[in-house]
Order: sequence, then C-alpha cells, then structure tokens
Amino acid sequence: MTSDNFKGKINTVLGLISPSTLGATSMHEHLLSSLDCYFKVPSEASGRFLMHQDLSLELIGKLPGKWLHHSDSMSLSDISVAIDEVMSWKLEGGGAIVDATSIGIGRDPLGLAKIARATGINLIMGCGYYLPSSHPPDMDQISESIIRDQIISDLTLGVEETGIRSGIIGEIGCEYPLTENIEKILRASVGAQLSTGAPILIHPGHSPDAPLEVIQLLIQAGADPENVIMGHLDARIIDYSILPELGDLGVFLELDTFGIEDTEFGGSHMASTMPNDSQRIEMIQFLISRGYVDQILIAQDVCDQWRYTRFGGKNYGHILRSIVPRMLNIGVSKTDVDKMLVANPAHALTFK
Repeated sequence: MTSDNFKGKINTVLGLISPSTLGATSMHEHLLSSLDCYFKVPSEASGRFLMHQDLSLELIGKLPGKWLHHSDSMSLSDISVAIDEVMSWKLEGGGAIVDATSIGIGRDPLGLAKIARATGINLIMGCGYYLPSSHPPDMDQISESIIRDQIISDLTLGVEETGIRSGIIGEIGCEYPLTENIEKILRASVGAQLSTGAPILIHPGHSPDAPLEVIQLLIQAGADPENVIMGHLDARIIDYSILPELGDLGVFLELDTFGIEDTEFGGSHMASTMPNDSQRIEMIQFLISRGYVDQILIAQDVCDQWRYTRFGGKNYGHILRSIVPRMLNIGVSKTDVDKMLVANPAHALTFK
C-alpha cells in the first residue's frame, strides 16, 4: 500500500478501520512485552533470593518498590493469559487498545493479531525504538535514514515478514537530557510521520522539563505537533503551570499511569512523587478548565504482571470500571469523558 491509502484511517493489527468504529480506547498499554532492559540484580542476598521466586500473590506483597529486581514480573509473554486479562477492557465497554511496545522490548505482531482476533478489540501496534538500554548494540552506526525507512516499512508494509502493520510511531523512549542517538531516532520518526501521516507517541525523560524539550526538537524537525502524543505527563509533571505551554502547542496530552501508586515504584522511578488516581483526575480537571479537553488521552500503562487481576492488580479495565464513575461523580461531564475515551483517540490515531 502507498501512504495515501492510510489517510483518514486507523491502522490496526488486523487492518485499516474507520475512526468512527474505534470505540473507547486506552491509549498506552502493553499486552505482550518484555522489560528486561530495566532488570537489575539486587545487591543484597535476600533480594537475590526473591528474584528467583515464581511470581505469586505472596511474592507481590514483598516486591513494592523493588519491581526492577524480578524479571518474570516484567514479562508479559503468555498469549492465553494476555487474552484473559485484556478482556476486562472489552467487558467494561472498551473497543480499542494501543500497544505501545516498540522495538527492543518484545514487540509481538503475530501475538497481538491473535489477541485481537480472540477478543474483538481493535489493537494498534507501535514501532520505532524504546530507551537506550533496549537499543541494538550497533545503534551508533545505524543512520537516521535507515531508522526512518524501517518505521515507514513497519507502518505501510508490516513488521518483517508478518505483514502485520504498526499504527503508531512509538512509544519512542527518551531520556533527559536527550542523547545523540535519541535525537537521531526522533528526527527519523518525524521523517516517517511526514511520509505516512502517522501519529508519534513519546515516552519523555524523567524530568518535568523533558516533554517540552522533546516537542521542541520534533517541531524543529518538521513534525505536526497536533499529530504528536506526549505520554506519561501524570508521571512527570507535578507543577501544573508547565502544562499550558505544551497544550498551546496543540500536542495530545496523555495521562497514562492510572492505577499505579507511588509505593509500587518506591517513589523514585518516575515523578519525584508518583501521583495517585485522585491527583490524576485533578490534573484532568485542570486541563479541562484551561480549555484542553480535546487534547486529553488516558491509559494505564499495564506493563508488569503485578498489574494483572490474578495478582491483585487493577488491570486494563480499571479506567472504565473505576475512574470514569469517579470523574462523573465529581462533575466531569459525560461529554468530556467521551472525548477523552472515544473522540480524542479516534482523532489522535487517524493518519493525517
């Protein structure tokens, strides 16, 4: 297919669909992935003992703040389990999920297609590169043009020989400050966007200044800011006064860690203080009050087995099951909720 075939459509792992058929969408999840790039061997003997234990409810209770030290918990690899867990989104009324898994962290086109067929959920798959710790060893030698052409191929032809196409560029993993290789990948992503019209999804570095740094580079490279999704804002920004500068640029503003509490990350992995869901809702109310409701996207970033219901987690259905009723109860209008879950994702995922 040429890039013109994608204009005005959304590219799922099972093919092109009309934006009107997308449904309520969780915009940043991981259905099949492996975050081994984060794994760290504990220094203490007791921690090394825990890292070899099979994941269980009992073990989960001993892991808060130490999730980086248990590789099994960071792997979402069982397709049958994924189908069972992902069904919670559909059973709560959801229609689509963005799997933001990019190259280097276990992206699985054939597995995602199986999940889509089994669940009937519209699944949108990512492409491009994640954080440097997951990059191929020869990333320094890979040119911007090669990365650009690889992204374009994933979007228009399919990943390798699978014929299964990505529908979003990202999540593109960034550190703060940006490194030379990350800047190269970002520029390549812009080149792919200009060629295809695909949206770009950003994983910004761990600083409140990181999102603006990234978007400024993207715009300088020629990106359409209204076709860029800035992820993890709820896990990066505590001072809301930073948000209007991003909002005024027209980017989509993604709050995508609903269901994660600070104790699960030891309070240091993302924001200096990881927010709770009430604070995430407060951020949404702030954005709505400033006129940015048409740019808000939400998700849960399920990327570890301890988020699964079988291990006591809130899982993929959390937003529809718990967050939407809470927002409605405190006065967020149903119209605005529908924009965040249906209209905005349909706009954000449509090839321009």
